[in-house]
Amino acid sequence: MKLKTLVSALAAFILIGGLSAPCSRAADSSKPAASEAKITKKEASKIALAKVPGGKIKESELEKENGKLIWSFDIKTKGTKDITEVQVDAITGAVVSVEKETAAAEKKEKADEKAEKSEKK
Repeated sequence: MKLKTLVSALAAFILIGGLSAPCSRAADSSKPAASEAKITKKEASKIALAKVPGGKIKESELEKENGKLIWSFDIKTKGTKDITEVQVDAITGAVVSVEKETAAAEKKEKADEKAEKSEKK
């Protein structure tokens, strides 16, 4: 009888997710883990920098966008205040998008992200 109770308790624990994720990820499940990506950050950064000759990565992150796991890079080019955002598919390594953002648009995007994070708290 004790074995049956133990097995039932263990099954219930697993079903409710007790072993599904480390504690550090449970708090912010919206951030994907780098281990989910087949393309490393280093590989993706080389792909992104090839799209912006002479650029330097200012910021990068792994995120899910439109259901796709992507590496997103904000790349600064000398002589301009604009930022080029390059998104690389973290599974295939394909370039998803390349977009220029003005300094003002970049600042607004950061403010919007900050406001969104504070709303979630």
